[in-house]
Amino acid sequence: MKRCGWLVMAMVGGCAVALAPEAPAGLKAQARPIVLHAARLLDVSAGKIVSPGEVLVEDERIVAAGTSVEHPAGAEVIDLGDSTLMPGLIDAHVHLFLHPGAEDLQTVVESVPQRTILATLAAEADLMAGFTAERDMGTEGAGSADTAVMLAIDEGLIPGPRLRISGNAVDILGGHEDAIHFNPAQHVLSNADYANNADEIVAVIREQHKQGSTFVKMYETGPDSMVNGEFHTQYQYTEAELKAGVDEAARLGMNVGVHAQGEPGTLYAAEAGVASIDHATQLSDETMRLMKEKHIPAVPTFTIFEYFAEHSAGAAAEREHAMLDYKIREFKRQVAAGVPMAVGSDVGPFPHGTQAKEFELMVKYGMTPLAVLQADYLNGARILRWAGEIGELKAGYYADVVGVPGNPLEDITVVERVVFVMKGGVVVTK
Repeated sequence: MKRCGWLVMAMVGGCAVALAPEAPAGLKAQARPIVLHAARLLDVSAGKIVSPGEVLVEDERIVAAGTSVEHPAGAEVIDLGDSTLMPGLIDAHVHLFLHPGAEDLQTVVESVPQRTILATLAAEADLMAGFTAERDMGTEGAGSADTAVMLAIDEGLIPGPRLRISGNAVDILGGHEDAIHFNPAQHVLSNADYANNADEIVAVIREQHKQGSTFVKMYETGPDSMVNGEFHTQYQYTEAELKAGVDEAARLGMNVGVHAQGEPGTLYAAEAGVASIDHATQLSDETMRLMKEKHIPAVPTFTIFEYFAEHSAGAAAEREHAMLDYKIREFKRQVAAGVPMAVGSDVGPFPHGTQAKEFELMVKYGMTPLAVLQADYLNGARILRWAGEIGELKAGYYADVVGVPGNPLEDITVVERVVFVMKGGVVVTK
């Protein structure tokens, strides 16, 4: 019944505005101001909770935020009681076109239209969980279908987060996402776009941008293995090749995020000046130094590692647990070294809407709740190229607001129990 509500309101256009609690997140916010009131508010920049907390919203933007704000005549007041107002959550590493149990065979057994429908449901689930902005790190063989999802959200046709999209990721022949475990005679398609040298990288980026991409995802390492407690991975692109991608992306107003598990690929990525190093399981001292110097965040994606460790069996489970244990040890080194962090879950192979577990795991393995939240909001906004527009409750920012029960600086797990979501001034759920 709820999905029917979304459809009807998309059809009637502006009439949906009067039904804010059920309105698609992309629709124009209602004309009258809204005042959000709660017991607490997270001041991200100051790194503290203020009490009580209020946010004044007009149209799609925040007008004021603090312990109290003006209550204009005719404003709707939404009292969230014993909750904390926070900016909408950011997931810097998602896969809308993946779902549990189907990652390796999707391009073989599922059509792109079918996967696109599932991606729209994934986008709604993430939004309802409080994620108002996400970076979709590759459609895994669905090409530029994420452009359609992004535009449908932006036009208010379906609910979902603000999106940065890459289309297919960029990979070498026989690389990390190529169909190397299938019968070659069947010519199973790669889950990424081939680019084997700098010229091909530039050409692929231009084609993806033409099809609607807003950033570039490149596979820098793979495959990965643990041998006698030591982590090993193969690099795919040289520093010069990655730099060609970084430069071309910059020319087009985009940036590059890389899948890079370990050395020397992670070092090449840092030298090339990518926007983020995702997974970042193994970082040398020199790589960490460069990441600090250039402010390149690592995106640990703990949740996917834990999920595979817990859902594998036999020898596979042993390998996955060994990988997770190694990753935890290395993450603690990275935190101690002051490597910048951002929050990304790699959701898709595990259920959409559950990825706030990433916050909990980053705290469990060595960061403070405040440090994780600032990594999410400040570094996440920068990676997604929305710095100054999302990630804080400040005047002029998008009115992307969530409410959580309790105090997130005392118990980070409250972000897994979001009770209120507003995106762009539209109340998604309350």
